[in-house]
Amino acid sequence: MVMADFGPVMELAEDGLSKLQSVMACLAMAVFYVAILYSPTLILRLPPPSSFKSFMIRRFVCAFFSSLLSIILCASILPIRSWKMSYLSSVYGIRLDHMWQAVVYPLSLTSLMYSGSLVLNVLSLWSSNGISSDGQDHILSNFSDKMLQHISNISAWRNYIVAPLTEELVYRACMVPLLLCAGFGTYNVIFFCPIFFSLAHLNHFLEFYMQHQSLARAFTIVGLQLCYTVVFGSYASFLFIRTGHFIAPLIAHVFCNIMGLPTLYSRESGGLVTVSFLMGMMGFILLLFPLTYPGMYNNRTDSCSCWQRYCIWS
Repeated sequence: MVMADFGPVMELAEDGLSKLQSVMACLAMAVFYVAILYSPTLILRLPPPSSFKSFMIRRFVCAFFSSLLSIILCASILPIRSWKMSYLSSVYGIRLDHMWQAVVYPLSLTSLMYSGSLVLNVLSLWSSNGISSDGQDHILSNFSDKMLQHISNISAWRNYIVAPLTEELVYRACMVPLLLCAGFGTYNVIFFCPIFFSLAHLNHFLEFYMQHQSLARAFTIVGLQLCYTVVFGSYASFLFIRTGHFIAPLIAHVFCNIMGLPTLYSRESGGLVTVSFLMGMMGFILLLFPLTYPGMYNNRTDSCSCWQRYCIWS
């Protein structure tokens, strides 16, 4: 039954969407996602924003507009047989079924990569506040204060809401189905999609150069950032394909943005952070496939469309 689904997938790839079409569409979406951020000033000739907040709101509008156009472009190219909203949204992995599994399991899996960081945070809280009731109250007070600061911080909205949501819509929900339906192999898509994803961060080069006035430093910072985005992009594509759920890579993206780079070492911990990181990575590797088993996220894994590669990836 599993192999029977593989034939129609390849037939659609040959008779419908070509590989060149899919690559060109993905490239257009990637370039447009970055280019539109500069359209208010360069194309619309709007006056400079009066504040950083208004500047970011402009970018939010541009990012959402770009995501909407990408969704429309993707729908016009894919072999979609029904325009019902429930069916159309499922093309992009936007579903309500198996929601808690798509949130809890990928989040738990992702947190294993940050075992060292989480242990370091616990040790820092322990040493500064202890375990008394006063210390616990202090921790809760600090947590609530930070949450309120994030809600009113426009940069937090960018890092934790707008950027993850729009990037996952464009670079996972739209690009992955296009590449899969064009006949690209599963692992090729997982490692190919992040190349487009990294293009969304090339515009940071100019920002870093203007900030540091050094080409070498700007190249170094952007190079490291691109390496990280390629690694994360591969992981996010893996989650999207394995689960068939948009929320899976989205929740992982938000969590990674909150945590930053994983902590590998801390002199104050006496090696505990390093041990925790290594154990977490071992757990991540061992649980990567079991916690993303397609049967846990879908009622059935047969008679699937070409963008639902989890049907042939048990």
